[in-house]
Amino acid sequence: MAKKQKINNDQKSSMINNILQVFLENPHSALNYKQISKRLGIGDRAGKDLVRLLVEELYRNRELVESNRGKYRINPDGERFRKSVKTHMIGTVDMKQSGKAYVIPEDKSGDVFINTGNTGKALHGDQVSVSLFPIRKGKKREGEIVEVLKRHKKQFVGILEITKNVAFLIPDNSAMPVDIYIPKENLNGARSKEKVIVAITEWPEHAQNPFGKVIQVLGKPGDNQVEMQSILAEFEFPLSFSAATEKESSLIPDGIPEREIKSRRDFRNIFTITIDPADAKDFDDAISLLKLANGNWEVGVHIADVSYYVKPGTAVDDEAYQRATSIYLVDRVIPMLPERLSNELCSLQPHKDRLCFSAVFELDEKGKIYNEWFGKTVIHSDRRFAYEEVQEIIESGKGEYAEEIRVFNTVATALRAERFRKGSINFETQEVRFRLDEHGKPLEIYLREMKDANKLIEDFMLLANRRVAEKVGKKRGEKPPKTFVYRIHDTPSPEKLQTFIEFIKKLGYKMTVTSDKSLAQSFNNLFKDIKGTGTETMIETIAIRTMSKALYSTHNIGHYGLAFPFYTHFTSPIRRYPDLMVHRILQEYLNGAASVKEDVYEPMCDHSSEMERKAIEAERMSVKYKQAEYMLDKVGQEFDGVISGVSKWGIFVEIIGTKCEGMVRLRDLEDDFYYLDEENFQVIGQRYGFQYKLGDKVKIRVKRIDLGRKQMDFGLVS
Repeated sequence: MAKKQKINNDQKSSMINNILQVFLENPHSALNYKQISKRLGIGDRAGKDLVRLLVEELYRNRELVESNRGKYRINPDGERFRKSVKTHMIGTVDMKQSGKAYVIPEDKSGDVFINTGNTGKALHGDQVSVSLFPIRKGKKREGEIVEVLKRHKKQFVGILEITKNVAFLIPDNSAMPVDIYIPKENLNGARSKEKVIVAITEWPEHAQNPFGKVIQVLGKPGDNQVEMQSILAEFEFPLSFSAATEKESSLIPDGIPEREIKSRRDFRNIFTITIDPADAKDFDDAISLLKLANGNWEVGVHIADVSYYVKPGTAVDDEAYQRATSIYLVDRVIPMLPERLSNELCSLQPHKDRLCFSAVFELDEKGKIYNEWFGKTVIHSDRRFAYEEVQEIIESGKGEYAEEIRVFNTVATALRAERFRKGSINFETQEVRFRLDEHGKPLEIYLREMKDANKLIEDFMLLANRRVAEKVGKKRGEKPPKTFVYRIHDTPSPEKLQTFIEFIKKLGYKMTVTSDKSLAQSFNNLFKDIKGTGTETMIETIAIRTMSKALYSTHNIGHYGLAFPFYTHFTSPIRRYPDLMVHRILQEYLNGAASVKEDVYEPMCDHSSEMERKAIEAERMSVKYKQAEYMLDKVGQEFDGVISGVSKWGIFVEIIGTKCEGMVRLRDLEDDFYYLDEENFQVIGQRYGFQYKLGDKVKIRVKRIDLGRKQMDFGLVS
């Protein structure tokens, strides 16, 4: 007998909505659970059993009526049917490059398709009101945007085009479906072909384009400084710190008062190191090691005590909260805190006394924890290591502090093995890195993989984050846990998971979904099976998209990907504002304070999650720009690649070794007429039946590079 699938309330609600949508789209049909499962793309036993249970629940709740044994119809007197005939809904616009859009409803009832002529004056990300069309059999819900309730953004980056009579901004963002008209009096000195920031001032009733004004000239397109600033401006990140923040941070004194040192646990005489990328400037974590008399080890995870320097209500804190995160573009870091703090006072530099908030553990070399302590400390780092140095010591067993690093690595390896045994998913994606010249021009692209040195630090940070969250969140006795800031990660939605399972099945792979733990094990086995194959990158990318997004919240649901019931972010307060919140709250609780207010911290969590999402998008955009720039002088050259995606427009190919992705347009394939076989992730020649499918290795020739849009066009060599 198949086990029941364990799903949370949000997933159950989503699944019920999808089941009801099938009935609403087929109001005159009697359907059984197998037919519904098929229409939802659910093929496994556990998924079908879940559909059956939910259909029976809907029948008991009178949303469905039984037509004949085991077959049901929508109940015309049911609440959901009455709601389904509503004529309007509110949601968020997801604008496509073609000008078409989808509106994602606030009630999570399923996306609504908006054709090009029905988008009105809506732009990507806007909150809008939609007039719904009557549901047509077998068709997706459609509608027309009738009102923009709230603009997502009003500032846009692009290239200015000035002719004799008119001026327009051609936006960089392909999701912006219209150009912005600039009256001559609003040019503010900007010249044609310059890259500028424009604010929308109005959108007159009968005008096809919004009106705007130039608020900042960035400079010449193609200049590295201009392009990186353009990316930041596109996401509305500030290009500099406010004068008040800079002044406030400059006045913070250098030294640490003796009374402050005396109030803390002193680790200055205990072996302590930092391990970071070779080009890192801010060191927000260190680890210490001490052999205890009983044969166990004391490992300290020491985190920069930003809360000592940054107090609530100050200009520095206000701006740090607004930024919420540091942003890592290819050639620079846009810090959350001014450099006076991030690179100097808070940075755990070697051979300097530094203030920390620490998690200290007594454990053996098998990773078993005997005692733990959390509190304020002072440390003195003995050595700054780069990952590459530590990796060499791990592999050779020789080098400075080789024995201490052996112990760290042994314990970290044991912690990692235990984490995977309990259901943690082993995502090991490759990171695209660049070697740049002094002007920011990319000279080389290489892929960085997580090695043992990286994993060593990661596992100690995971340990600290997990145990801090357990310290506050774990229920002890009858009292409810106090409010805290958690890093949460939900289980995958059944629909996305089923689509992924069906997808990899067609590629010859199988997954088991009887429980969260078996699913995690299946993911890990899949990643082992695809290692080194042409489909590795593509499957890992789609697997990550299948997962829910990790968020910050005061409502703990655990972290699915790590298999931790309690998890937070404690280890990077220099670059993440939620970590600073965690430090402040934890210290209050260690001092015996009452629970903080949930309604104060939940909006702060939402803001931090949103800013993190924007930062990740900006970072990806900078990588795409540098990849396109790297390929500029390679037009006409041939490369080996892997098909990474297919669409009705063309085949996406990723170049092996650099992950530069471009499109081979179907119209350029002159040997046949090709069409998209969406279900099997391939394009097929109509006349000769030749197939190009995901994961196939191909040879391409670089045809065109559009640096402004960060796009590459390829042609197939054979």
